[in-house]
Order: sequence, then C-alpha cells, then structure tokens
Amino acid sequence: MQPDPHYLPQPFPAHLLRQAANVRVVFFDVDGVLTDGGLYFSEAGETIKRFNTLDGHGLKLLQQAGIAPAVVTGRDSAPLRLRLQQLGVQQAIFGTEDKLPAAQSILDTLGLDWSQAAIMGDDWPDLPLMRRCALACAPANAHAENIAHAHWVTPLAGGNGAVRQLCDLLLHASGQYQRLLQPYLVADLAAVAVNS
Repeated sequence: MQPDPHYLPQPFPAHLLRQAANVRVVFFDVDGVLTDGGLYFSEAGETIKRFNTLDGHGLKLLQQAGIAPAVVTGRDSAPLRLRLQQLGVQQAIFGTEDKLPAAQSILDTLGLDWSQAAIMGDDWPDLPLMRRCALACAPANAHAENIAHAHWVTPLAGGNGAVRQLCDLLLHASGQYQRLLQPYLVADLAAVAVNS
C-alpha cells in the first residue's frame, strides 16, 4: 500500500513507542483524566461531569485495535456509567479508593499481566498502578507526584484531549493507527470526487 500523502508521521519518540508496543489494556482514572477534574453540582445536588468527544472516539479506536480501555475510579455516578456504556467500555470498577486490587481483578479477567498494561492517572490514588504498569502516563494537569512517576506526560490536560493523545500513542505503537485512519481518508476523498 502506498503511503497516504495526508498522513502525518507520528510525533512520538521511538523509546516511548517501544515501551507501549505490548500494551493490551489501559487503565483510566475519571476525574482529572476523562474529565477536567471539576465537579459541577445541580440545585438538586446531582454531580454533573463534562466529557471530551475526542477522548471518547479514542477509546472506541483502542477497542478496534484490540486494546481494552478499563476504568478504575473512586467515584460512581449514573452519567459516568452511561458514558462508558455509550463508548462500549466493558471493564470498569467504580467507587474504590484502593485501586490496585481493582486493577488486578481486571487483569485477571482479561488474562493479562502488568507488563501488558498502561495507565493514565492524575492523583495519588493512581500511583500504585503507575508504579506497576509497563507504561505510566499523566495528563498535563496531574499532581506533581504523578508527573514524577510518569513515563510520559501528555501535552494536553485531563478532560481536554489528554486521553486521546495516549490513545494515539498506543495506536501508533501497535501499528494500528494508519489502518484505522485510512477509511476516514478514503471516505473523504470519495466525497470530494462526488462534489467536484
């Protein structure tokens, strides 16, 4: 297959791609990672969260590449469960501050080990996972301790595309990025030809 002229070379360093190449499951925190960390409360006392659509599409792409997104979070809410259901995320443990056994149970369910796992975490409860995963990542707005323990810190903040940046890294590392992108480029070219 000829290289597509619209395809931009990946911006990730080779050592990071090597470190990410074996990842088959990615653990995500929610507040500060999948969201911007802000908690909005309605007059009725309900918590409202804002999710990023770029991040959501990235989670769908991971699944298409055979990489399982998994959520381990200290909170639980109906909007969060609904969003994960919409994205097809099947591995999720809610309402736990002790994230290590929760993540281990997901690994056991998937038949994987820590050498096949990545994480994006932004605060202290995520550190035990960050210290065990093959690839530990933090969004730009993470706590200093998480940044210190990260193999990679995304340029973007949580809830603002950081998750998508990690997804793109993993898609490049697995060799799936171009395959998953190609149908969108072909569809675009076909639409241009029809409209010409």
